[in-house]
Amino acid sequence: SKLHFQISLSYFAKKTEHKQTRIIPYIYPRPIMSSRSSTAKESFKSLFSGGMGGMCCVIVGHPIDCVKVRMQTMVVKPGETPPFTGTFDCLRKTAAKEGIRGLYRGVSAPMTGVIPNFAMAFWGFDAGKSLVRFSHDIPDASVPLSMTQISIAGGISALPQTVVMAPSERIKCLLQVQANVVERGGTAEYAGMVDCARRLYATGGIRSIYRGTCATLLRDVPGNIAYFGTYEYVRRTVAAAQGRDSAELSFGAIIVAGGLAGVGDWLLAPPPGGFKTRG
Repeated sequence: SKLHFQISLSYFAKKTEHKQTRIIPYIYPRPIMSSRSSTAKESFKSLFSGGMGGMCCVIVGHPIDCVKVRMQTMVVKPGETPPFTGTFDCLRKTAAKEGIRGLYRGVSAPMTGVIPNFAMAFWGFDAGKSLVRFSHDIPDASVPLSMTQISIAGGISALPQTVVMAPSERIKCLLQVQANVVERGGTAEYAGMVDCARRLYATGGIRSIYRGTCATLLRDVPGNIAYFGTYEYVRRTVAAAQGRDSAELSFGAIIVAGGLAGVGDWLLAPPPGGFKTRG
């Protein structure tokens, strides 16, 4: 980083023989990180940590997400027993019939998009906080934002996230719905993720790939508000209870905050998520 000279005006009261006060300004050099390089570093940290966190999220959560999609798209005919009676029944039957691979069917699409997806979400959250600080004239980054301001920044984070999320979500849902069709004796239309993307583009262009984007935004804007808002609220609450700074919380406390943030997210996400899947 470059060495900038910051001019600081310090006032020293010096009594003279006539008991008058003289003001003496002085200049001293202070090394300051370039704001541009500092911003780039913070952006890289957000992108990297978000991507790695998203990868872990998919590995842990995809089986349940697969079950969710199958239950949302299952066909229940009058007078017949539904294919699945509940979440755990669907999980058990899928694992028994298709094995672990069945629970991870369609995982290639979200896994391919998860790194840029979560990276964009966390980068968008940092950008959202910067916008909130700018709009509320809070230049000092050490001044904590209010919970309302944190929630607004969380909602902003969904905008860049959706650019990456919408195509991978559409492909993932199509492959999971196709698995239900094959299970009922139908024929598979897509050979895999790449084939699905190629056919979507061939039939409807980029608009076909981004079909369902509005529903994705309806799901992710309130979902991200709940996620980042809950996470920050739990962190601050635990830190206050322990009498320490939120940046000094233990790994276990961070895990609890992240888990509760996920609960807050999914309390709002399922209804629009169901519309998106069926659309």
